Amino acid sequence: MRYGFVIDQDRCIGCHACTVACKEEHGVPVGVFRTWVKYIEKGQFPDTSRHFAVLRCNHCDNAPCVEICPTTALFKRSDGIVDFDSSRCIGCKSCMQACPYDALYIDPNSNTAAKCNYCAHRIEMELEPACVIVCPTQAIIAGDLDDPASRIARTITTQKVTARKPHKGTEPKLFYVGVDGDLLQPTMLSTQPAYLWAERRPDQLSNAARTPARNDIPGAAREVYDIAHPMPWGAKAAAYLWTKSIAAGVLIVAAIVSFLFGRADATTALASPIIALGFTGLTSAILVADLKRPDRFYFLLTKPNFSSWLVWGAYILMLYSGAAMAWLGCVWFMGYVPGFVGAIATALGLATAGYTAFLFAQAKGRELWQSPLFLWHLIAQAVIAGSAILLIIASVASARPIVSDLAWLLIVSLAIGFAMVLTELYLAPMNEDLRRAADLISKGPLSGRFWMGCGVLGVLIPIILMSIGFNAADPAATAAFVVAAFAALAGLWKFEDIWIKAGQAVPLS
Repeated sequence: MRYGFVIDQDRCIGCHACTVACKEEHGVPVGVFRTWVKYIEKGQFPDTSRHFAVLRCNHCDNAPCVEICPTTALFKRSDGIVDFDSSRCIGCKSCMQACPYDALYIDPNSNTAAKCNYCAHRIEMELEPACVIVCPTQAIIAGDLDDPASRIARTITTQKVTARKPHKGTEPKLFYVGVDGDLLQPTMLSTQPAYLWAERRPDQLSNAARTPARNDIPGAAREVYDIAHPMPWGAKAAAYLWTKSIAAGVLIVAAIVSFLFGRADATTALASPIIALGFTGLTSAILVADLKRPDRFYFLLTKPNFSSWLVWGAYILMLYSGAAMAWLGCVWFMGYVPGFVGAIATALGLATAGYTAFLFAQAKGRELWQSPLFLWHLIAQAVIAGSAILLIIASVASARPIVSDLAWLLIVSLAIGFAMVLTELYLAPMNEDLRRAADLISKGPLSGRFWMGCGVLGVLIPIILMSIGFNAADPAATAAFVVAAFAALAGLWKFEDIWIKAGQAVPLS
């Protein structure tokens, strides 16, 4: 048994009865929706037309929200319904990033994720979903897709049906009859300053990610009514990436300098595990603070979903903290770090830096974050951050030989990291959504912050200052290296913020 929906847009009159019935059935608060009707218009007066699409959860057979949910708050039932248990939700919002259909929201009353659950409580009483019952034109068909005698199965086999974003591999079980193609491609719609019956929230990034050129085409498809979809992740997500890069990078860089370059320095050997522990703790605190239900953070450990990289990330951070403590203990009590401790700390540092690439890969709704280079870019960021932090410490401590090694390591990692970013923005194979997100960074509203904040402040200025520092005497050399390191860290922070914003700017519905 696999329950699904067919929505016949040839019958739909756009009356919003399904939206109201859903809100009444589930007590959905004002401002959020489990199902909604989107309007577009095409043509020029008097030859204009209006088209509708009823949008909601697709109850995917391969639901990415179920995979990424760290506490199994979202789950797929044996009858194919993707349901949720709000008592397990920690409000991490990762499911909102994973869903390519914008079907999830945070309930403002419970601060937990919610969505259409196919009126599962009614199904268990052999009743149809509320939206099906209330629809005045019988445009919504619900039923068992595996039952060839059911109305929904007959409709799918006898009529031309369309699904949203089948290329995502989610295997959606919501099908449309007679839907206008532009309704299913949100980036192809021109925007209007206001909706029919609602104010439009100003969102420069989302508007820029659409097709501005179509605003100049007479009669082009234009969006005239929709609901708001705010970005789930913000400044805390960018801060998490930044602090995690520092936490992971200091031990990676300390191991490179100590074991590969053979530069034994007591100051950096002692400072690196302390910084690693401090920034790992800060990273964990930021992650907890970003939860809508921070009081439930321990559910990651007590109710884990091991298919989610949020769970694996929590375990990696704990193991890495243990490795940093072992490093610190060796330096404090033995005066040196054994090779096997350094190797374990380096491996866990790489895991700490890189696990986010696998987490972001599970966010299937965000094309920009699916880059195969992202793992290597995160590792490069960790080396940048670790080199910069240790360069500041070594410069202040006047450890000149190790300063040169750290400066060269920072220069190389900056060059490699920025080259990978440019590759992702210009040379990587792109679908339409990825191209639009990349354009926001390279030549859109975020381009000034990217080129000046990341390219100039974060890469060019540090390289120039370190080149000066190599040929200068103290205290000028120390000042050059310290300022270069701070500039590199500032540029890295700016990039994380840009990457988070651009990834979420392309509309999904």
